[in-house]
Amino acid sequence: MRALLFDLDGVLYQSDCVIEGAIETLQWCERRKIPHLFVTNTSSKPRGALVERLSTMGLSVSAQQIFAPPIAARDYLAAHDATPLALFVREATREDFAGLEVLDDAANEGAGSVVIGDIGAAWNFATLNRAFRLLMAEPRPVLIALGMSRYAQGSDGLVLDVAPFIKALEHASGCEAVVMGKPAREFFDAAVRKLGTSSAQTVMIGDDIRGDVGGAQAAGLVGVLVRTGKFRAGDLEGDIRPDAVLDSIADLPQWWENGAS
Repeated sequence: MRALLFDLDGVLYQSDCVIEGAIETLQWCERRKIPHLFVTNTSSKPRGALVERLSTMGLSVSAQQIFAPPIAARDYLAAHDATPLALFVREATREDFAGLEVLDDAANEGAGSVVIGDIGAAWNFATLNRAFRLLMAEPRPVLIALGMSRYAQGSDGLVLDVAPFIKALEHASGCEAVVMGKPAREFFDAAVRKLGTSSAQTVMIGDDIRGDVGGAQAAGLVGVLVRTGKFRAGDLEGDIRPDAVLDSIADLPQWWENGAS
């Protein structure tokens, strides 16, 4: 193995607390000069805010090291001229789409693309129905999913993430979403290209058995599951078999030195 992809939430930190050993593991990675990126399905915050949040927890990560769905989506939408955008994202995340034409938030038609991110408790019937109406208008826009995580670990328990709302919109409109994030193969392929390695030489470290491990394995990467974040014991009883299971990110250096490399 030559390179690493790290999930963020649930692997390096949980809520506002850094996971024990995460700082030391990243320092080990830097000392060993192992190429690495941080891949996340987080669409509730722009990349700059993620860097700032990580810094407050003692995690030194640059913006260029973070590969997130809004960044991938912006590149895709600009290349495919799928504007104006109907953005269903949090206000702060809109900065990652600066420079692209954005549809008025009250419009029910006229979108070149409908971009769905994590807006948490802002989801209600009216909001979901507006996204549906936009997708049904002619000419039909592109449905963009900023990740396809089913749920996340919140401060007070598990919370729904983007995928359930995407699935509802796909079912009702007949559209198939273009996924910008895990577990889409294209997302992993793009991350590996940025690392300059190959899929077979790259290890994905995550807490989501499907989005992180299953998605990585389907793209030809090694998938390693950590028992932190959203991990549940039942994850090990399904159809996806991790290449390795670690108690936490703190165990990565020893696992790597004992034979992963």
